[in-house]
Amino acid sequence: MKNSEQWAVPARTGFWRAAAGGSLLLAAALLSGCATVAHPDPRDPLESYNRSMTTFNEQVDAMVLKPVATAYQEITPAPVRTGVRNFFANLGDVWSLVNNVLQLRAEASVATFMRVNINTVMGLGGVLDVASELGIDRYKQDFGLTLGRWGVGTGPYLVLPLLGPSTVRDTFALPVDMRGNLVRYVDPVSARNSLYALRLTDTRANLLRAGSVLDSAALDKYSFTRDVFLQVRSQAGDPHNGSRAEDINGNDGSIPEEPPR
Repeated sequence: MKNSEQWAVPARTGFWRAAAGGSLLLAAALLSGCATVAHPDPRDPLESYNRSMTTFNEQVDAMVLKPVATAYQEITPAPVRTGVRNFFANLGDVWSLVNNVLQLRAEASVATFMRVNINTVMGLGGVLDVASELGIDRYKQDFGLTLGRWGVGTGPYLVLPLLGPSTVRDTFALPVDMRGNLVRYVDPVSARNSLYALRLTDTRANLLRAGSVLDSAALDKYSFTRDVFLQVRSQAGDPHNGSRAEDINGNDGSIPEEPPR
């Protein structure tokens, strides 16, 4: 059994590398066959491809992710879902700490260090967000924002297969961010895969209400999503912002209580 798990780790690593390479090839193929947009947004020269990939992602979401997330939300009590979100957010804070240090953000680094320690020790491994109750802000960062901190531009807006909105810079930073994901180092492999599935399901469930509002609004969902994503990433990576980075959901870093249905 041990030998099989030893083989499984490099095999899985090879799978992700192949998947990343395949995604780039898929993007190149779609770009070569897409029609040109008449008046493209300067930030989105790949709009034809991006819209096609968005449609593909929405179809996968409608067939698989959304039904699973809906069932998860209906079956799992709200306090349990909040605990799950807190747990994964605490794991993410560890990688945010590394990136805040790399960006030489002293205040953010100290606050994030305190968050990780308080929530891990007093918050039962991060299930309880004690740090937010104490008024310690979350400074959410990743390697893409670290590159931006040191002058690397975002590049064009880019929609990735299954992963969704991104930029060229963030796409190149993705392999580093994946290595900074603590779930990656969980053994055995079966437990690791279960955590990946739980985090994906919980993340999608947390977006159900926002998705419903967006679906009912009379607007171009693609343009709206692109503009919000680029605005949030720009604000989060601004070295003169002087405040905590916001995540893609517009939160200040703390995880809000789930609103009543």
